[in-house]
Amino acid sequence: MAKPIQIVATKKLSGEQKQALVKANIEVIEADFIQTQNKPFELKDLNENLIFTSQNAVHSVLLNPESEKLKTKNVFCVGLKTKILLSESGFNVVAYTGYASDLAEIITLIYRQESFTFFSGNLRRETLPQALKEGEVKFNEIQVYDTSLTPQKIKTAPDAILFFSPSGVESYLKENTIKKEKCFCIGETTADALEKITKNIIIADQPTVEDVIEDVIEEYK
Repeated sequence: MAKPIQIVATKKLSGEQKQALVKANIEVIEADFIQTQNKPFELKDLNENLIFTSQNAVHSVLLNPESEKLKTKNVFCVGLKTKILLSESGFNVVAYTGYASDLAEIITLIYRQESFTFFSGNLRRETLPQALKEGEVKFNEIQVYDTSLTPQKIKTAPDAILFFSPSGVESYLKENTIKKEKCFCIGETTADALEKITKNIIIADQPTVEDVIEDVIEEYK
């Protein structure tokens, strides 16, 4: 049997996700290079519409005892899984996209006369807020969770690394270097965090963990 390909996943995978890789003769080293934690916040000064760019923000908001009153508002979000979580929790999702830049374009082109409250984390990117400011869209922001880096040293030299966020890239590079490894990225924003480090990048067609894994299997089959 051929020597298995060895990859590092910068977040813990589900059993099903890991099994798909193992079946393809790919060895997986997995570790959470970032951690998220809900933080207390007040639901006040809310605008007409809500924006979520991550499942973490949705989970944190749902824990708020006043979250039911938000379900009368229209919601805009990034990510299919975020959209599903919101819909299943009783929110009315008006629009969702794969990337924050695309959502910003929809809001500034079609909904610029409306107002928005953006539920975010402490390490969120500037893409969406910057676009809303430039488009003169009225919005405010409530931080509802914290992301912290949890860097760790990987002792073996992998064939590839799986990255799922710019924060994950930052955390990985604190203790490790990237040389010839292929870097599989969940999306363009994550890939942008690697642009000065390597050109050996493969970006998933859709920003999901499953699509990243499909790319890995396709690359090494």
